[in-house]
Amino acid sequence: MNDTSSILIVEDEVQIREAVATALECEGFATHQAATVRHAAVLAAEKRPDLVVLDLGLPDGDGVDFIRDYRAWSATPILILSARSEESSKVDALDAGADDYLTKPFGVAELLARTRALLRRHAGSQLPQEPLLRFGDFTIDCVDRTVLRGDTPLRLTQIEYRLLVSLAAKPGRVLTHRHLLAQVWGNQAVENHQYLRVYVGHLRQKIEDNPAQPRHILTEIGVGYRFEP
Repeated sequence: MNDTSSILIVEDEVQIREAVATALECEGFATHQAATVRHAAVLAAEKRPDLVVLDLGLPDGDGVDFIRDYRAWSATPILILSARSEESSKVDALDAGADDYLTKPFGVAELLARTRALLRRHAGSQLPQEPLLRFGDFTIDCVDRTVLRGDTPLRLTQIEYRLLVSLAAKPGRVLTHRHLLAQVWGNQAVENHQYLRVYVGHLRQKIEDNPAQPRHILTEIGVGYRFEP
């Protein structure tokens, strides 16, 4: 951690966002601000912050979806600031890839302490990453949430896109049914294996040359799936 660390603040309430920015800037951090999931994704790719401070209730989407998309290409620590105090909300955010959770209203001293702790913990551990995933003829843009096959856009539903990113972000690793269901549908769906089978079938139809003999999405019987680029 050093005085030039930059922090992306994602919060749609202007007063809270500016108060957080002021507190962080007084500690010597550089800040970038976003009020929407879309703007946050663009700034995360452009500015490469050292930490993201994220509200979950955003006008164009849920912060948990941002976490899942961001984790496909970045290990940057994420600190949640949210009015959602239910245990389930905290579990969903942490399981999606958040590193810490602070409930509103919060004290500035605690916010700064958690910020410093996360930056210390992750100092020097991050590798340069790009918001692009590539395999075969395909390119996934994790900011624009688009998939190209060569130069041709591939039409995917939101669920198909999220499933593809969850798989492609961890090539060669066996991902369990439970892990994929939690990543794509949330923790409430971890026992619904039929969801996963149906959408894996849809995805294979769109990306595999021969869906009956898939090259990229391989079944690990009784366990889950493995993605091969």
